[in-house]
Amino acid sequence: MEQSILNLHPGLVWGFGITVVIMLLLDLGVFNKKSHIVTNKEATIWTIVWISLAMVFSGVVYYVFNQDAGGHDLAIEKFTQFQAAYWIEKALSVDNLFVFILVFSYFKVPRELHHKVLFWGILGALVFRAIFIFAGVGIINLTYLPTYELFGKAVEINVVLTLFGLFLIYAGIKSWGGGDDDDEQDFANSAGAKLVKRLYKVSDNYDKDKFFTIQNGIRLATPLLVVVAVIEFTDVLFAVDSIPAIFGVSKDPFILYTSNIFAILGLRSLYFLLSNFIHMFSKLPYGISIILAFIGIKMVISPWIHISSSISLGIVGGVLVLSVILSLMFPEKKEEETA
Repeated sequence: MEQSILNLHPGLVWGFGITVVIMLLLDLGVFNKKSHIVTNKEATIWTIVWISLAMVFSGVVYYVFNQDAGGHDLAIEKFTQFQAAYWIEKALSVDNLFVFILVFSYFKVPRELHHKVLFWGILGALVFRAIFIFAGVGIINLTYLPTYELFGKAVEINVVLTLFGLFLIYAGIKSWGGGDDDDEQDFANSAGAKLVKRLYKVSDNYDKDKFFTIQNGIRLATPLLVVVAVIEFTDVLFAVDSIPAIFGVSKDPFILYTSNIFAILGLRSLYFLLSNFIHMFSKLPYGISIILAFIGIKMVISPWIHISSSISLGIVGGVLVLSVILSLMFPEKKEEETA
C-alpha cells in the first residue's frame, strides 16, 4: 500500500478541507450571492484562481513528503502523481462540458442560472467522489492475487485494476471522436429527471433561481431542480470513466481525492470560459480516447512493466496539448458552416 499523506501529515488534510469550504462559501455567499450571467473576464479569473490553487497544493504535497518523509524521490513521485491525476481529471472534465451544454440547452436553462446548477452539482461531486475513491482504494487493496514468479520476476496481479484497465481500453476505443450520441439524448427521461418527477410534481416554468415554487396553493418543484438532478447523475456516470483512470497513476486516496476535487472545483469557471468556444476543441475527444486507452494499457501491464507517474504526466500533457493545437489548426467544418 502506498504511503499516504493521511498518515504523514493530518494537518494538511484539515488545511485542504478548510480551504475548499472557504472558497465555496466565498463563491456562493459573496461573489455569486445573486444569480447573474458569468462574464468571460470573471470566468477567466476564477479559472486561474482554481488552477493556481491546485498547483500550489501540489507544491505543498512535494514539501510535506520531502520534509516529513525525508525523501526527494518520494516527494517527486507524489508531486507527479497529483499532477497526472489532476490533468487527467481536468481533461475528462472538459469533455464532460459538452454534456453540460446539451443539458442546459435541452431544458432551456436561463444563462444566469447556470452557475447555481453547477455549484450544487459540485457539492454532490464532493460527496460521491469521496465514496468512489476511498471505497475503490479499499477494494483494490483487497483484490491482489498471490504473488508468483514469471521468467525470474515476482509478479503481483490485481483483479480490480486489471478489469479497470480493460474497461478503459474499451472506453477509449468506443469513444474515439465520440460525443455524437449525446446530441439526441432525451434528458427528460434520464435517471435524475425521473427521480425528481417521482418525488415531486414539477412545474412547467422556472421561478427565478428557486428549486420549489407555489402555484395555486400547491408546492411544486421547478425545472431547475430537475436540471440539478440530471447534472448529478451525469457526473456519477462520468465518474465511471474518470475514477478508474486516476487509479492508474496512484493508489493514495488523498492524492486522488484532492487532485480530483481541485479539477472539479475549477470546472464551473472553465465551463463559462469555454462554452462559447467549445467548437475550438473539436479534436479533444480524440485526445481523451488516447488518454483513456493509454491509462488502461498501463494498468493491465503494470504487473510486468512499470510506467512511472512522471512518464504518464508527460504523455497525458503531450496528448492534451497536441489535441488543442490540432483543433486550432483544423477547426471542425460543421461548426464553421453553422456559424
